[in-house]
Amino acid sequence: MSFQDRDLTCVECGQSFTFSADDQQYHREKGYTNEPKRCPNCRQARRSSNYGSSSYGSSYGSGYGSSGGRSQREMHDAVCAQCGKDTQVPFRPSGDRPVYCSDCFSKQPASSPRRY
Repeated sequence: MSFQDRDLTCVECGQSFTFSADDQQYHREKGYTNEPKRCPNCRQARRSSNYGSSSYGSSYGSGYGSSGGRSQREMHDAVCAQCGKDTQVPFRPSGDRPVYCSDCFSKQPASSPRRY
């Protein structure tokens, strides 16, 4: 399928932003069915304000259900430090280290061996 750049309107600030063909292809590859509702600036501002709040509640516990089996992993929204695309990671980014999408992470050189 061929994608074309589309102009969307941000629900937060009302500004127009481009949902690029590359971003549309990325969304499809990741299985996302909804198009973005916020411009990149408003998405980043929303993430920044959510990470600093303590309103996550107790539903984000140890990651294990009462049956003793592993429950679904909690994912957090982030922006890839290399390509700038929206991604999700299994940890809450603190902002002091870069976060990468899975494609860019796999291209990172292996870190030096750890000494124990």
